[in-house]
Amino acid sequence: MEHGYTVTQLADIAGISPRTLRYYDQIGLLVPRRAPDSGYRIYGKEEVDVLWQILFFRRMGLELSTIEGFIKDPAFNQLEALRAHLDHLYKEEQNLRLLIETVKKTIQMEEGKIRMTDQEKFAALKKELIEENEEKYGKEIREKYGDSTIENSNQNMLNLTSKEYYAMKELEGKILAALKDAVTSGASASDAVGRDIAMMHKEWLSYTWPSYDPKAHLGLAEMYVADERFQSYYDKELSGCAKFLRDAICAHIA
Repeated sequence: MEHGYTVTQLADIAGISPRTLRYYDQIGLLVPRRAPDSGYRIYGKEEVDVLWQILFFRRMGLELSTIEGFIKDPAFNQLEALRAHLDHLYKEEQNLRLLIETVKKTIQMEEGKIRMTDQEKFAALKKELIEENEEKYGKEIREKYGDSTIENSNQNMLNLTSKEYYAMKELEGKILAALKDAVTSGASASDAVGRDIAMMHKEWLSYTWPSYDPKAHLGLAEMYVADERFQSYYDKELSGCAKFLRDAICAHIA
């Protein structure tokens, strides 16, 4: 790779589209060099390393604006990033092993060889959800609510029956759909629509929270707009949903 890669060559190696590389160039995230003889965009070793970092952080679910802050920070440590990536892979491996065991048990159950309780059937799904939440939000929510509260919440999740688990997931879907409809229609968070969404969110929290606390609910609502990871979850289909949810909770939760 003495002369570097063209857009098409690097895109093929990285498993992304040339359009993605051009977009990174356009926003200044990854700017290629220009070949002096032809003027073509060329990616050398440094640019290839930066692209790996970008794709790594994207795999971790970070926004491009956050990634840009990392890779352009003089204090950025690639070794630490690799170690964090390895830790993430170990967690994924553990979750995959648990899912494999659950599938094996389900097959044995269907064959009449064993009996599985509801807890065993959904243990892998719930554990994976807990691990995902811990990885994305664990540090912030533990600092805000304390280890004991979060551990109790995680245990409540693990103790949910299959009926409760699916009811919680169904309610989560209803909240997201209601938020999208409210923002699209221009509804007010302080009106009945906002109240209904706030009450649904309160009910959703009750599935895992050890006990309901209005103050904690309000604090969580503020995190939905203050932390881009929470915000991106609610705004993934339509911008403004996270803010509407925060405003609805603030308006209707005493």
